Amino acid sequence: MPARLDHTIVRSRDRFAAARFLTELIGAPEPKPFGPFASVPLENGVTLDYMDSDSARIVSQHLAFLVPDSEFDEILARVKERELPYWADPHHETSQQINHLFHGRGFYIDDPDGHSVEFITHTYVSD
Repeated sequence: MPARLDHTIVRSRDRFAAARFLTELIGAPEPKPFGPFASVPLENGVTLDYMDSDSARIVSQHLAFLVPDSEFDEILARVKERELPYWADPHHETSQQINHLFHGRGFYIDDPDGHSVEFITHTYVSD
């Protein structure tokens, strides 16, 4: 049986602020405290566990979320409503645009700690 991702830790300056940034964008419930974490459960049983870091520098992670078209539209509307910068590409060269890769749509946004959060409507397929 292949391994299944259960959870991952996301380091942040303020675990609840970082977790709320995500939950507010995706329309999810308030993050729950779980030990030293602000836990965000996702649809497929994986949790993102945000943890305060005492390091002066947080190493950026990339978190990609596959969402249905209707949810993509809602998330993008929330981003635009907040007037947050977003990009069509991971290098942040094409601002305030989305991409249309692999017959889907996608964009990237940085969370308050500099983590790159990507929303896509179609999984990336490699041949």
